[in-house]
Amino acid sequence: MSYCAAVRDEKTDPCNLVYHDTEYGFPVRDDNTLFERLILEINQAGLSWTTILKKREGFRAAYAGFDIASVAKFGEKDRARLLSDASIIRNRLKVDAAIANANTALSLIAEHGTLAQWLDKQHPQTPEAWAKLFRKTFVFTGGEIVREFLLSTGYLPGAHDKTCAVHNRILKLSPPWTKP
Repeated sequence: MSYCAAVRDEKTDPCNLVYHDTEYGFPVRDDNTLFERLILEINQAGLSWTTILKKREGFRAAYAGFDIASVAKFGEKDRARLLSDASIIRNRLKVDAAIANANTALSLIAEHGTLAQWLDKQHPQTPEAWAKLFRKTFVFTGGEIVREFLLSTGYLPGAHDKTCAVHNRILKLSPPWTKP
């Protein structure tokens, strides 16, 4: 079942419908928002997306509003704080990945101007090539995490069914996947 069909199911938590209708698949250019999506996708691994959406505000508070420069400076006290924070996913590998990936993101921004410009430079690629690139560049980024990150930020097609009204709204924004 597609995400579009799933969010219309009366048993689906309403937070999914809001995310589907206002964020999922829409092009993202802001560095901190791109970082947020990557961290949320990493934390979703092994869990439901509903769990992540319900903890999103906790993540936002715990990770300094997903400010890349702030997260890159996190040290041992911050790690301990995050690992004891019930408002987020308390997994050492995922916490360490967020901090390491913030440092990687800063390096990419320094080299390319923005994360979006780095992504644009890599585009287009097959999902497999994207996954290989992300595994080489970032920490804790398997194929499904990378695919969902790219779908959610407008770099891969398929976030919405072609019959979904949101699909047409996204097309009007010319996401990267529509460009050669």
